[in-house]
Amino acid sequence: MKSVRVVCAHDCPDMCSLIAHVDNGKVVRVQGDPDHPYTAGFACGKVNRDADNVNSPERIATPLKRTGAKGSGLFRPISWDEALGEITGKWKALIRESGPLAILGYAYSAHQGLMNRGLVNGLFHALGSSRLQAGTVCDTCCETAWDLTVGPVGGADPESVVHSDLVISWGADLAATNVHFWALVEGQKKARGMPLIVIDPRRTRSAKAADLYLPIKIGTDAALALGVMHILVRDGLANRDYIARNTLGFDRVEREILPKFTPARTAEITGLAVVDIEELATMYGQAKAALIRLGEGMTRLASGGQALRTIALLPGVSGHYGVRGGGALLLTAASCDLNYNAVRKPSGPATSRMVNHLRLGEALLNMKDPPIRALYVSANNPAVTCPEARKVRQGLSREDLFTVVHDPFMTDTAKYADIVLPAASYLETDDLYRAYGAYWMQWGQKAAEPRGQARSNFDVAQALARRMGISDRIFGLSPQEAVKELFNGATGPAAKANPETLLTGQPIPIAHDWKGQPFRTPSGKLEFYSEQLAKQGLPAMPDWNQDPIEEADGSKWPLRLLTAPGYFQAHTAFSGVGFLRKREGEPFCILHPDDAKERGLAEGSNVRLFNDRGEIGLVLRVSDEVRPGVVLVPGQRPTSEALAGTVNMLCSDRYTDIGEGATYQSTFLDVGPWTEARAAE
Repeated sequence: MKSVRVVCAHDCPDMCSLIAHVDNGKVVRVQGDPDHPYTAGFACGKVNRDADNVNSPERIATPLKRTGAKGSGLFRPISWDEALGEITGKWKALIRESGPLAILGYAYSAHQGLMNRGLVNGLFHALGSSRLQAGTVCDTCCETAWDLTVGPVGGADPESVVHSDLVISWGADLAATNVHFWALVEGQKKARGMPLIVIDPRRTRSAKAADLYLPIKIGTDAALALGVMHILVRDGLANRDYIARNTLGFDRVEREILPKFTPARTAEITGLAVVDIEELATMYGQAKAALIRLGEGMTRLASGGQALRTIALLPGVSGHYGVRGGGALLLTAASCDLNYNAVRKPSGPATSRMVNHLRLGEALLNMKDPPIRALYVSANNPAVTCPEARKVRQGLSREDLFTVVHDPFMTDTAKYADIVLPAASYLETDDLYRAYGAYWMQWGQKAAEPRGQARSNFDVAQALARRMGISDRIFGLSPQEAVKELFNGATGPAAKANPETLLTGQPIPIAHDWKGQPFRTPSGKLEFYSEQLAKQGLPAMPDWNQDPIEEADGSKWPLRLLTAPGYFQAHTAFSGVGFLRKREGEPFCILHPDDAKERGLAEGSNVRLFNDRGEIGLVLRVSDEVRPGVVLVPGQRPTSEALAGTVNMLCSDRYTDIGEGATYQSTFLDVGPWTEARAAE
């Protein structure tokens, strides 16, 4: 028996340091690292079962070649040599016939290691292929909105909450998605009575522990933030000195925008009580060091960028950006200044054709000159995670599309592949990690050899590069050698890390010693007025207006979709663990009791969710944790687990207002009984 310090590679802001217990080469237990200040000795309920994940009997053992129709999941085992030969032979032929733009390849977020994710993208950058505009399914809207307002810089250090006298969790279920920050918040509540405010359309586990909970209507967050600003100005709680020294354009917002957002009108828009809006503003304005933890979910709708931008401006009105323990936190990764291009862009043209991640289905079906003829997917499951998921599956069904999927499990996407490659788990790989919701960096050691014939993303990218004749130095280095390239030209606290010391696996703090939040906008200030937005023809100042398409869809369909991570099945990366599937239960939706009664639907019944894009089948749970008029679908689950389909089949591929992101929460639909005839189909 031995213990190995590893790092969790799941898509989560915490980046937990873990201890893997290994018995005779097999990982038998995973636990939080007790010596890491932020992880603090515990992991979430999902990661605690990662020994089951890495040892799952459902893992793919060998490379596979398709023998049946696309989508059937029928394959036969082949050798790695045959698989790599067929892949590169096909790619070379396509490049001769149509050029490298006919190929699209990428690795995404199921492995957060900087090299296991980065080098796959580096391979396709070097090839000059079409490139994925990655992250639009997740965070490009919120990140772009933050950059336009605050600048490309990390937000508040979550560990500074020990200095906070108020925390607002705005659109973030901390107990599900940010458990180590949640533990710090709970600790400060118990130790010194620090109040917590939760603003969320769902009464989450976090909301149940709040001192004030505001069940806001979906898509009205910007209006609430403007209403709070209105009250801060009215009651003399705006920090005029901070505004004068550190912001740009507040005078125009105060004059032209804020008068519209009286408490009464804000209440009408948001569905909240005037007394609760007043209490929120008073608590926030009177706090000395209020910290807002921003969630990404509120930005996954038509006006999501405006929502994030407006809330990010609030600490500029109150002056909380200027004090330790105050401000706002969205992401931290922008302040980890490594030389990412050494891995992600080793060679190849500076620009190439881009494919928006959320419109993968559209690109597979309709992109021309040349059409996409080969697709390589690693660490992602777009047949489930992309909006217009039926369109994605139609594209994947093309017989003239050569698809390769590298994954530990037979995902919905892998079933459409021509070649499936078995992928190593993070517990079976060496890599460097940096958190995107905390200021830590750490080398994660391989705890065990890959099961069966599984190989890491890093290893397969190098093998494919060699066969494609790509000779960049990075494709011949070991992980321990390649990681040093990330530090050539690095700046900031991350640059001070000694790569040799790094390889010991010691956690490295990379927080900046800031005197208040820095702003990296063109003006060097917090921008209430954005010239960058004005030049794009977009609203330069924060505001809230009813989106006309949402208004039209809302008049046609009585319910609005709310998606959120499941507590035990956040996404399909955890689907290989039977224990977690059982804990989460069958794929389900949640309706308010009034909506269920109106439709004659009972707890536990099978129901259909439907709109103009189609229908899916789920199990119904009835709860007042959501407002009337909302249907909540937690997690992204494989179609094999549901009655039928997956929720993103009902979501359009429309863009957000900023950042070309996904608009899942702008989906309108209805719910009805699931008939036996549908079950038979």
